[in-house]
Amino acid sequence: MTDDMTGAPREPGSQWYDGEAGPLVRPYAMTGGRTKPGPTGVRFDLIALVTLDAGAPGVDDDTGLGPEHRCLIDLCRTETQSVAELAAGADLPVGVVRVLLGDLLEIGCVTVSRPVPPAQLPDERILREVIEGLRAL
Repeated sequence: MTDDMTGAPREPGSQWYDGEAGPLVRPYAMTGGRTKPGPTGVRFDLIALVTLDAGAPGVDDDTGLGPEHRCLIDLCRTETQSVAELAAGADLPVGVVRVLLGDLLEIGCVTVSRPVPPAQLPDERILREVIEGLRAL
């Protein structure tokens, strides 16, 4: 086996290592080939808020969870975070984070609160009238 750039022989398994980034792990390896978050049917929006349930079994147990799961738990330990923030903090693709969060939700380590649907938000006209009323005071 040779390196495509230099033609020099390369060690077996070196295609899984990047000198600058470190070892490369494919996303499907982290999720066990899954692309959807578990049988729960939960859809994780980017702005969905994830909160750690500190009293849940498995939160402090290192044996049953992978390193990526542990990373997400550690990120949630300090404060509630959105799915997008967790993906950025863990330096993982959002699709992988959604699958891993599905695992954590299934075993009860985290809770997910959905953002308010746009139809339930107050009308912009009403908010402007409130602001104008406050300015008039």
